[in-house]
Order: sequence, then C-alpha cells, then structure tokens
Amino acid sequence: MSLKKILPGRLGFGTAPLGNMFRAIPDEEARATVEAAWDQGIRYYDTAPFYGAGLSEERLGQVLAGKPRDEYVLSTKVGRVILDEHETAAPDFGEKGGIFEHGNPNRIVHEWTADATERSIEGSLKRLGVDRLDIVWVHDIAQDFHGDAWLGKFEEARTGAFRVLSRLRDEGVIKAWGLGVNKTEPIELTLALDEPQPDGFLLAGRYTLLDHEHALQRLLPMAQEQGVGMVVGGPYSSGILAGGAHFEYQQAPPEIIAKVDRLKELTAEHGISIKAAALQFSLAHPVADAAVPGATKPSRIAEDIAALDEKIPAAFWHDLRAAGLVSPAAPLPDGA
Repeated sequence: MSLKKILPGRLGFGTAPLGNMFRAIPDEEARATVEAAWDQGIRYYDTAPFYGAGLSEERLGQVLAGKPRDEYVLSTKVGRVILDEHETAAPDFGEKGGIFEHGNPNRIVHEWTADATERSIEGSLKRLGVDRLDIVWVHDIAQDFHGDAWLGKFEEARTGAFRVLSRLRDEGVIKAWGLGVNKTEPIELTLALDEPQPDGFLLAGRYTLLDHEHALQRLLPMAQEQGVGMVVGGPYSSGILAGGAHFEYQQAPPEIIAKVDRLKELTAEHGISIKAAALQFSLAHPVADAAVPGATKPSRIAEDIAALDEKIPAAFWHDLRAAGLVSPAAPLPDGA
C-alpha cells in the first residue's frame, strides 16, 4: 500500500529524542511532549528499538496506551533486538558517537535475519503496548554504521527482514514496509531488486536544505518512477536548521555554520523563519509524503506546526535558487 494512503498528514512526530538522544530527558518532559503532539493533531508517530535501547518505544507507548488505536499511525524499525541483560561494554553507535549514551543500559543485538526481525517486532509490540504496527522500516543497513561491511548487512536484510516484512504485508499484519536509513545507497539498491518491493522509505538527513543533491541524482527519480513514497527524517539536519548546534548528530563544522548563516540572512530579508523554509523545502519534492521532525519539549510541536503552515513568499524561493543555496534540480514549493 502506498504511504500516501496510510499517512494521516504531512507532519508526524519522530521520537528519537525520547530515547535520551544527546541528553537525559525527564520522563515528565517526554510524556508532555507526546501529549502535546496528540493534542495538536499529530497522528503519525515514528520510533525504533535503537532509540535509547527501547526507551523511546516505552515512553511513546505509555502515552499512546490511552489513545484509540485506530486513530493514529505507528511505525517502528527492525535490525536491533533489545535484550533483558545489561550492556557491560561501551555501545557502538558507528559514526553517531555517543548519541544514545543516556538511554537504557540494555544490550543491543544488531541483526537483520528473519528470526531477529520477528523477535524485534515482538519486542516493539511489548514495549509500545499495542497489538499491531502500521509501518515497519529496516533500520540502518548503511555505511554510517557498518563502513565497507554494509553490503553484507544489506544481504542479511534482503534474505531476512525484507522477506519477513513482505510476508507480513501480504498477510495484512502490517500495512507497509521499507528502509529507514541515513544514506541513499541501500534504498537505491533495494529499488533495483526484482524481489518484492518496499512501499516507501524513511530517509533521515539526506533531503534537507543543507544536504539534498545526492538524493536528487538517482534515488528520488527512481522512487518517483516506481511510485514509492518518502518520509523525511531529520528535516532540520539534526537541529542546526532549527536553532540547534548539531549537524549529522555531531557539533556542526564551520562550513555548515557558514551556510546556515547565509540561509538565516535570506530568511530574515523575507521575514520568515528558517525552520519553516527547511520543513517546507523537504516536503516540496513529489516523493515526499510526510516529515517526522523530532522534539523533546511540548513547545517544539507548536513550532513545527507553525513552520508547516507559515506563508513563504515565492520571492524567497526564487532568491534561494538565485543564491545557489539549493540544487537546480530541487523542486521548490512555488514551482520555481
């Protein structure tokens, strides 16, 4: 089933921050943020076992337990099985460093086999306290976590997770499946397969104002041709486009800060927020069905909704193009 038929709107809630990403968030703050998302009409929630070793799923589930299950869409991911035992060594988060060092202490098994996929789903259902999932993404089978070994992980997923999720979709257990990654290559490889195809993909950080040219070269034309939808993860590039200091889950380098400063100058000239420009740019591509920015404070939800609804003059998009701040191939909201 196409993502567009499943997703309830263009704005969802990405719950990675609820897994104590970068900092320890009080339980009350996490709960209040999810409640704020619900109260303001957000009905799509994306999570993953990886986010704080199950902490994000647990916190999200505690709030959703009091909501009618038919009134929201829920996606999680496979590829990490959370064990009851605690980790004794420092966890390996690949290029992401200590992103979830404040999460649960549980040991994480990184595996994309058929058996691990089924165990991962079973664990997610338990932590979330629900009886079904709508969308399941195959998580992080890419270079940023596995380096040159990523193709081996991809093959493990192709013969394991892909087939399990295709079967579950065909049986009506889930509505859709796809890849949830921070790189374009695994999705391109999947779309080129003759095997059962994914319904969509969640691409984090690769279709933003700061990083979109690579996705436009091959992936997005392939997806558009095949009718495969995209959920945009990280539309604010880990926070740097929303007043934060992170880019790619690390402190932003000088060249990125310089580009953001240029973007801020242009948005100031037109009297608009950079957050609105970033979010609306990410959703302007025909393949983009929704975006799932993350949040850890209730006020951020209102900001995201305002950013989606903010009126941006066509002149801004023309000036953005003229300044060379976006790819000539990138679709813009006013068609420029």
